[in-house]
Amino acid sequence: MTDTITDYSWLPAEIRAFIDRTLAAYPADAVDFSIAQQRAFYDKLCRDFDRPHPPGLTATDETIAGVPCRRYVPTKPLAGVTGIYFHGGGFVVGGLESHDAIVAELAEQAGLTMIAVDYRLVPEHPHPAAYDDCAAVVDAVPGPKVVAGDSAGGTLAASISATRGDIIGQVLIYPGLGGGPEMPSFTRHAKAPMLSAEECLYYEKIRYGGAEPPRGDITARPLDAEVFGDLPPTAIFTAEADPLASGGVEYAARLAEEGVPVSLTEEPGMVHGYLRARHMSPGARDSFARIAQALRALAEGD
Repeated sequence: MTDTITDYSWLPAEIRAFIDRTLAAYPADAVDFSIAQQRAFYDKLCRDFDRPHPPGLTATDETIAGVPCRRYVPTKPLAGVTGIYFHGGGFVVGGLESHDAIVAELAEQAGLTMIAVDYRLVPEHPHPAAYDDCAAVVDAVPGPKVVAGDSAGGTLAASISATRGDIIGQVLIYPGLGGGPEMPSFTRHAKAPMLSAEECLYYEKIRYGGAEPPRGDITARPLDAEVFGDLPPTAIFTAEADPLASGGVEYAARLAEEGVPVSLTEEPGMVHGYLRARHMSPGARDSFARIAQALRALAEGD
C-alpha cells in the first residue's frame, strides 16, 4: 500500500519559496470560499507572478468561433503551424490574463504562433462547455495545429487530440487525465502543496455540476478512451509532488503500447503549477525550456 507523504521539506528551497509566495495570494483552503473569492485570489496570484512580454512578440485579442482568444506571434514564427493553448485553473478560475506571460514566453521560446483560448468556466457552464469552446476554436483555425495546456488545460488538450483532426502533436503539462483515487500518486501525494487529492475531487465534482464523472466520455476523461493508437505524437510533463502525476504515466504507457510516439518527463522536486516558478527555480526554468522545445519539435514534425 502506498504511504501518504506529509512532510515536503525535501522540496528545493526555491520551490518552497514559490509555494509560500503562492499561498500568500491563493490560500490553501481557497476551495472553501465562494467562486467569486476564488477567482479574486487567483487574479491576485497571477498579477504577482506576471512578467512583461518578450521584446518583439505581438499579442492581439480576437474572437474565434465566438470564443475570446489571444494570438501571440513571436519574432521569428514557424510558418504553417499554429499552437493552441488551454489554460489551467481547475475549470473554475483562469483566463487570458492568468496565463498571458506563460503563453507569451512559450510562443517566443518555441518560435511558434500561439493562440490562447478563453473557454467558459464552471460552475456557470458545466461540462462540456469548456470542451465545446476549445473544439470550436480548433476547428476554426486552419492548417496543422499543436495543442498544449497545463492542468485542466492539459485535460482539454488531450480530449481535443482524441476527437479532432489536423492535430499534429500535443504537449500536456501536469494534466488531469482521469484515473483518480486508484492512481499511486493520488495517495502518495494526497497532501501535496499546491494541489491536494481533496482539491482534485472538489474540482471534479464542480465540473460536472455535482454529478458523477461521465465514465467513458473522452471529452471529460481522456484515460477512458478505448483506443489510443490514433492520437498524435505527445510530450507529457508531470511534477514529482503532484497527485495527478500517475495519470500522466498511465496515459504515456497506453500511447506507447499502441505505437504512438510519446515522451514522458517527470520533473523532480516540482509541484503542480510550477510553470509560474520559472523565474524563481532553476528546475522550473529548465522544464519550461524543455516544454518550449517539445512544442517546436512537434510543430516541425520531429
